[in-house]
Amino acid sequence: MMLFTMGIPEKIKAIQDEIHKTQINKATEFHVGLLKAKIAQLKREMEENVHGRTLHTGGENAGFDVRKAGDATVVLIGLPSVGKSTLLNRLTNAKSRVASYQFTTLTAIPGMMDYRGSKIQILDLPGIIEGASSGKGFGKRVLSVARSADLVLLVLDVFQPHLLSVLKKELAESGIKLDEKPPDIVIEKTSIGGISVNVQAPVKISEKLIKEILRVYGIHNCRIIIRQPGLTDDQLIDALAGNRVYLPSLVVLNKIDLVNQGFIKEVQSKIGNNFIPISADANINVDALKETIYQRLDFIRIYMRPKGGDTDFAEPLIIKNGATVNDVCNKIHRNMAREFRYGLVWGKSAKFAGQKVGLDHQLVDEDILTIVKRIGAA
Repeated sequence: MMLFTMGIPEKIKAIQDEIHKTQINKATEFHVGLLKAKIAQLKREMEENVHGRTLHTGGENAGFDVRKAGDATVVLIGLPSVGKSTLLNRLTNAKSRVASYQFTTLTAIPGMMDYRGSKIQILDLPGIIEGASSGKGFGKRVLSVARSADLVLLVLDVFQPHLLSVLKKELAESGIKLDEKPPDIVIEKTSIGGISVNVQAPVKISEKLIKEILRVYGIHNCRIIIRQPGLTDDQLIDALAGNRVYLPSLVVLNKIDLVNQGFIKEVQSKIGNNFIPISADANINVDALKETIYQRLDFIRIYMRPKGGDTDFAEPLIIKNGATVNDVCNKIHRNMAREFRYGLVWGKSAKFAGQKVGLDHQLVDEDILTIVKRIGAA
């Protein structure tokens, strides 16, 4: 292949064609692994070349620069005309334009869902189509907004459940990994000594391929520690790419009012049980969806008690499970952690009522917290 005479998109296409023509087996997996690494590296190079040229400048990207608000952001991802706009209107107070033809939504439309004391921003994004991650339709802009979300709702038409694989593929191609954790890999770069591979769990990739993929990314001297069981070449490439995001997802099967229970069971046999059946138009099961969204976001409620005052049980502070006192300070005000002296905690995370704690104390659901500032702090 005369790759040196081609532009980056042409190089990527040529390598993809070579992969498609290659029969995957033990004899070719090393070669294919290297080709995948080269594609990932070229895509990153292409993104770096164009990053920032047109983003947030109006024109073709108008409406896609959405400021995050509330306690979390949820994006609605689906193909055109699956009912995302109607669903947004059911979940929030937004007024998203609704019509039965494709590409009704041309901008990112935000709405706020108030639920169990939390404020959850829901974004209705234009429908994506196959090839979105390569720039078809509004694909790249839609997927760039999705990268900053806390939860992805994959919205399917009840008559097109098989398109779930298309949505997942386009998200993966744009660097959004759903319901996965980052590979447990540590890379310590060194100045000399070559590449040292320390594998601490059974993997699905040879040491030789690990070293060659590292070299594709320009790493010739390092110590790599692999603790990820069953590590694949794709996971190693993900770790090296440095631009992957790992998000939870929820599949929503819309328009169930148009079918019977037997039809839904047939869908289950095709895509599994991990979906919420709803009808946004007929307002069926929308409350159950709200509860599931809340649970998937893994929130906890913290009740604040001013020093010498009464606990505010009416409006809890909503933060993610596993959060610390420092996280609470940062959510209240950007200077709060600097002015922090100590905290007092009542609840399940405290060893005793009113325990004195520091910034690194981990809170649990329905803890009561008092923050005491340093003397002289405003």
